[in-house]
Amino acid sequence: MRIGELAAAVGVTPRAVRHYHHLGLLPEPERRANGYRDYTLRHAVVLARIRRLTELGLGLAEVRDVLADDAGRELVEVLGELDEDLARQEEEIRKRRGRLRVLVEDARAGRLPAEGPVSAELAALFGKFGSAPHSPMAAKDREVFALLETSATPEARAELLASLESMMSAPGAVERVHEAYALLDALLDAEPDDPRVAEAAHVLAGLIPQEMVPQDTGIDLDDSGGTGNGTGTGSFLRAFYADFAPAQAEAIRRTLRILREDRP
Repeated sequence: MRIGELAAAVGVTPRAVRHYHHLGLLPEPERRANGYRDYTLRHAVVLARIRRLTELGLGLAEVRDVLADDAGRELVEVLGELDEDLARQEEEIRKRRGRLRVLVEDARAGRLPAEGPVSAELAALFGKFGSAPHSPMAAKDREVFALLETSATPEARAELLASLESMMSAPGAVERVHEAYALLDALLDAEPDDPRVAEAAHVLAGLIPQEMVPQDTGIDLDDSGGTGNGTGTGSFLRAFYADFAPAQAEAIRRTLRILREDRP
């Protein structure tokens, strides 16, 4: 058989056959006088086994181990590991589908935030923030919280959600959040020395729990230019401040300064 005939008989492509030759999975046959490879039934048997093993989900390195063990002991071990891995994948898919069903229901009911999908816990907290549809700062705030939830470690994520829950459970928190958004929105075209910057900073400082204040930003909070020491945290905060108008960024810096000065 030529390579095309072998590939067609087993249901693979000639390119796959050449790849298996290259990896040493399928022995190369001798060539005829005309230069063509002459494949035998034994080649077809091995190639069919490679196809069956890969269709089960084995990687080619695992297939090599199976083919190298004529007694079949390696096959039992590899298939057992594959079964365990598929069980883990099946459980993960089940959980993801369950979450997807909730997201679909929320989307149909108009409860899915624009920043979604986010966790059910964060979506519930967004609901507690109340509706502020015309506030660019509210939208930006939700985007940042969604970013932090995605990038944080499980421990930091739990702390973030607990702090936000604590913040929003205080009496009058929703009204103060809307007041802060309005003040920050008004600073969009203002200068950093605008008197309203201090007002916004004090309102924000009254909202944010101490546990949400970063311990070490890597940025000199007295420097409106946002220079830092080049650490990862400092780089993140510089990018964070750069996303705001100058007066808004200054209000946030002053907020952090107030909170640090008030820290016990």
